[in-house]
Amino acid sequence: MRITVLVLVSVTISLAYALTDWLSPLKKRAIEIAEPFYRISDIPDSISGWLDDRFMSGESLAQENKALRTEVLVLKRELLLNASLAAENIRLRRLLNSANTLDDRVLIAELIGVSPDPSVHQVIVNRGSEDGVYKGQALLDAQGLMGQVVEVGKTSSKVLLITDIMHELPVQINRNGVRLIAAGMGDLYRLRLPHVANTMDVVVGDMLVSSGLGQRFPVGYPVAEVTQVTVDPAKRFATVTARPMAEMNRSRHVLLVFDRPPSS
Repeated sequence: MRITVLVLVSVTISLAYALTDWLSPLKKRAIEIAEPFYRISDIPDSISGWLDDRFMSGESLAQENKALRTEVLVLKRELLLNASLAAENIRLRRLLNSANTLDDRVLIAELIGVSPDPSVHQVIVNRGSEDGVYKGQALLDAQGLMGQVVEVGKTSSKVLLITDIMHELPVQINRNGVRLIAAGMGDLYRLRLPHVANTMDVVVGDMLVSSGLGQRFPVGYPVAEVTQVTVDPAKRFATVTARPMAEMNRSRHVLLVFDRPPSS
């Protein structure tokens, strides 16, 4: 009997609580009373999360650090690649502008190899007989004359640079037309001019261009700039050196000049 009465009372209170506003004050009061219990029940989870954030394991930190370093390296690589592409675009524009100033037909080539022997100044370009390349053909970059083709393959060719110790090139001073020989010294930054008389009119800053003698190089291409003239009265000849205009150790894209008819 008591149980039945308790059940009826509970049902009546539940219906009144859900369907009427009579117990609204009690509803608000119940929420206020229950709030501390909710907060207390949430304390273990909050403490656990706080401990996880504050006391992360050394292994997790190491993994996160490694991932961040990898991400930084990837981003740095992208920045370097973008910088490299921008610089290469500038070099190609300079090369194309240089090609527009030449009267001869030209072919753009790319350096694909360099001699491993530092005493031999030779490079390989990705053009060969299939492209009409021939032995003795002149090679230039955007700044000046670099060398000449010495061996021709089907798809690639070997070029001897003007700085090689075995290379000599007929030149003339652009200012006065005096003819000289520019010889390689095995130094990418220097050429020597042998047999220059002490009385010859050559001064620092003179521009040397190809003279065309020997029928190996076309006439008028920039070769070097005189950087040193030393006259010793006790010697018969002056010591004269020049700096190549071409960027021997930087240029990647170059020009092959066709100064012969294609049929030859």
